[in-house]
Amino acid sequence: MGQRIRSIEGAINEAVLKFQTEIVGRGPESIRTMILKDMVIVRMKGSLSKEESYLVKHDRGRSLVKQVRQVLREQFSEEMEGIIERETGYKVVSSHSDISTKTGERIEIFILDHEFSLNE
Repeated sequence: MGQRIRSIEGAINEAVLKFQTEIVGRGPESIRTMILKDMVIVRMKGSLSKEESYLVKHDRGRSLVKQVRQVLREQFSEEMEGIIERETGYKVVSSHSDISTKTGERIEIFILDHEFSLNE
């Protein structure tokens, strides 16, 4: 994989971490971005707050955490897509997100209008 792609992945990590800290009040414990052809995958571990970690121990709590995270994601999807577009230089066609209430891991997937080549 090219140096340019690794550099973009690192820049996305930093930008997403900063944004998450501003929005949620804290960032994930770890973050990793992978670019695969026309997809940008951002994997965040340790995304649940202390309160959410307590709530997910119960069925109703799991549902509430999922709902709240979905609403938050909808509220800041344009900003997240903007980060990806700024760092890659390509337009985001669609984006998808989910959080595991079991592990606290969150995944963000962005589909671009351009495919990266292995030489980039």
